[in-house]
Amino acid sequence: MLKKRIIPCLDIKDGRTVKGVQFQNIKDAGDPLELAKRYSDEGADELVFLDITATLEKRQTLVKLVEQMASKIRIPFTVGGGINSLADAEAVIRAGADKISLNSAAVKRPELITEIAEAFGSQCVVVAIDTKLVEDQWKVFVNAGKTETPLNTVDWAKRAFNLGAGELLLTSMNHDGSRNGFALPILKDVAATVNIPVIASGGAGTREHFAEVFEQTSVSAALAAGIFHESVVNISEVKSYLKTLNIPIR
Repeated sequence: MLKKRIIPCLDIKDGRTVKGVQFQNIKDAGDPLELAKRYSDEGADELVFLDITATLEKRQTLVKLVEQMASKIRIPFTVGGGINSLADAEAVIRAGADKISLNSAAVKRPELITEIAEAFGSQCVVVAIDTKLVEDQWKVFVNAGKTETPLNTVDWAKRAFNLGAGELLLTSMNHDGSRNGFALPILKDVAATVNIPVIASGGAGTREHFAEVFEQTSVSAALAAGIFHESVVNISEVKSYLKTLNIPIR
């Protein structure tokens, strides 16, 4: 069995780390470079760095910050936000990112997934899916969670996989920032549908929530932000706890 990964997430706005609840009430959470270094030292397996307003503001991801991040940490990291073309992806990878995260741009032009996968390999392409339960259906949202699409979440996950995505990052907007646990039903459905790693995102509040998502779904990794930023729990503590439950962890 593949060992499970614990991944902290840095949502970046105007060069600062921020955190909200259900994509609203965004507040400052610290310096991204300091946090990245801390998480690397604490034993994070990877890092996700999302420029959350890049798509809305029609600008590219902060390439300079990516370069600084690459010089600070020694773990793989994924960068997303405002990547709308193969050239955008190339700039971010050249700056030091290991993987590219596509969200709104992939929904708008799905062939971008294939273009980047063919240029850099599927392992470099993470398709991020922001999903919300709407009238008993999990729907895909874009533009930093502001715009509902007609896409069914499981259907879009399958299509992204077929187009060449090497990994999916699934965030439940209903659970984001709630600290009440991950969205187990949709995570279970998506992870069972695609033959690539799925990262669970949205709702982590305790170390027990990480155990639940690994024991009750086949996701490969679990991501959290606020609880790590605020030191509610730290990464090494989560990993030690999971090992006591015989959950294979890196």
